[in-house]
Amino acid sequence: MNSKIEIMAIGSELLTPHFQDTNSLYLTERMNDLGMEISYKTIVGDDWDELVLCIQQTISRANLIFAIGGLGPTRDDITREAFASVLQKKLIFHEELLRKIEERFKRRKLSMPPVNKKQSYIIEGSEVLENKNGTAPGLWFDTGEKKIILLPGPPHELKPMFEASVWPRLKSLKKGHSIRRVLKITGLTESKIENLISDLYPEDPHLRITTLAYPGQIEIHITGQSEDSRVQAEERVQKSEKNIIERLEENVFSTSGKELEEVVGELLELNRKTLATAESCTGGLLGHRITNVPGSSNYFMLSAVVYSNEAKIILLDVSRELLEKHGAVSPQIAQAMAEGVRRKSQSSYGLSITGIAGPTGGTSEKPVGLVYIALAWNEESEVSKNLFLGNRETIKFQSSQKALDMIRRHLLKSKKRKEV
Repeated sequence: MNSKIEIMAIGSELLTPHFQDTNSLYLTERMNDLGMEISYKTIVGDDWDELVLCIQQTISRANLIFAIGGLGPTRDDITREAFASVLQKKLIFHEELLRKIEERFKRRKLSMPPVNKKQSYIIEGSEVLENKNGTAPGLWFDTGEKKIILLPGPPHELKPMFEASVWPRLKSLKKGHSIRRVLKITGLTESKIENLISDLYPEDPHLRITTLAYPGQIEIHITGQSEDSRVQAEERVQKSEKNIIERLEENVFSTSGKELEEVVGELLELNRKTLATAESCTGGLLGHRITNVPGSSNYFMLSAVVYSNEAKIILLDVSRELLEKHGAVSPQIAQAMAEGVRRKSQSSYGLSITGIAGPTGGTSEKPVGLVYIALAWNEESEVSKNLFLGNRETIKFQSSQKALDMIRRHLLKSKKRKEV
């Protein structure tokens, strides 16, 4: 089956800035696991005319269709009805479905509202996909030439339904073997990376490299495919991965999906070192990221959020004279904060952040985005000056990312020195 695959995400809320369609990402990944690629993705609202038009267009160009959402009990849930109209099929009442929906409410000691009855109607000729986590059943409709799969919108309902009822049927469509590796990079811009690896983009049609940019991080996705074997697909990916890492060196911090805070935690444990942090403009984000890693209590001592000058003085023994002379956003204060938190916690390393996250508070001499990050160890320390762009949240994240990368690189250098 040479499928053209389309994913339709249905719901007016998805056309607002408040909701994001994550289901399509999950379905794309699972189809890629079958060696199949998505041809189209569409988001459409709950308007009847627009939805019907979208369904007509989708059916005309794709022969494997996933429709997500719009299977609920409310008036604006019209996916089932719209597909039935386009396919010129009736909606058939399904007694067994109604009974299961009623039983679900009874288990919660509730009576089923009358509006839920609409969920017991299915498109004529379709098969029901059981929903063990909600009241909206999925539907599988096969015309012979086209397969149409209607799935509920909530991810906690969609994913179990897909794995239990859809994935086993789709495995027969498998076109080959697909392997994907994600290289996570920090410390380089997207353009710099492009200059370094531009000649490594493959001519092999079975291998694809895609670069994605995020604040403080670049990802290179390497996808290898083979019609013959998984081993062949893996070999294609490994060769490309090796070539890219040789170019980018220690700027690649992960090839296994791990986040930067996980990598730092592993290095700290490997070196039997401990860490404490002192934060001003990031407000505890650095400590939050570190403690999001299970087992971080083995190496993380404490986090001091010293937002005000008085807090820096009281908690970290930062000199008042130093603050008055240089200001809170300065290399001198960043260094004093890192040394102070290390001394107070008796940890191997002290890591500090002080800066201006904005959108106000900047000057011509100290603009919004100016952030100093310091690392202290033994009787030594280093300070990094940074000028980050973006909104307040982006600047805070980039600051925490840079701080984690600073200690990562230090630990890598220490490891190399020991090996030598």
